[in-house]
Order: sequence, then C-alpha cells, then structure tokens
Amino acid sequence: MAWMDELKYDSQGLIPAVIQDASDNEVLMVAWMNKDSLRDTVSSGKTHFWSRSRQKYWMKGEESGNVQNVKDISYDCDKDVLVIKVEQVGGAACHTGHRSCFYTHIVDGQAKEDESLVFDPKQVYKK
Repeated sequence: MAWMDELKYDSQGLIPAVIQDASDNEVLMVAWMNKDSLRDTVSSGKTHFWSRSRQKYWMKGEESGNVQNVKDISYDCDKDVLVIKVEQVGGAACHTGHRSCFYTHIVDGQAKEDESLVFDPKQVYKK
C-alpha cells in the first residue's frame, strides 16, 4: 500500500478522517488515524483510529458494538485529509449515543442539541 506513504501526516504521525454514512453522505464523525490504524482499516474493512485524548489505538465499536463497515476511502488533492464512507452498524457513530457527533446546531444564533439518542452511553460504557 505505497499510497499510504504518500499521505501527509502531521508531526505526530496522524491524519484526520471524515467519516460519512455511505447511504446518505451524512457526516458522522471526524477522527484521527495513524499508518497502523489506516492499514488495519483497509485490511479489515472496519474503521480503526488513534485517540489523541487517550493516546490509544482503538477500533470503532469495540465497546459499543456500533462498528463501521468501510465502503469507500478517498483522500483530498493535498493528501492530508481522508474521507471514509461507511455503513454504520447499530445506528450510532457518536460515543454520546447520537447518530452523528455533529448533533449541535446553531439556530437563531443559539446552540441547540438534538436530544434524540440511539443508545444510552451510561448503559453501554458503564464508567
């Protein structure tokens, strides 16, 4: 996979990945990948990431069961951002229980959260 070496990773060896639903193109989340997580995403067909906050490698859905089946991977002309189209299993991409991590909208200058949840994170993560 020589194309992976042509990508432009940041100083920490990471590249942002925009995750979209393959059926309707809704942006579900943005996460970070390193070469290992990208390689495993390509080889397994399931998304894997690097958590900057936890300094940890992880597979999407490893705790919640809400895995992402990869349908397409592309990158931009500058080779510094990935777009990964997925089938979202379980209906929720966000660890908060929302379908998308982008559940806060600005309406009339005010932040309004979509309150519908696909799952209760307290039940799923039990932390």
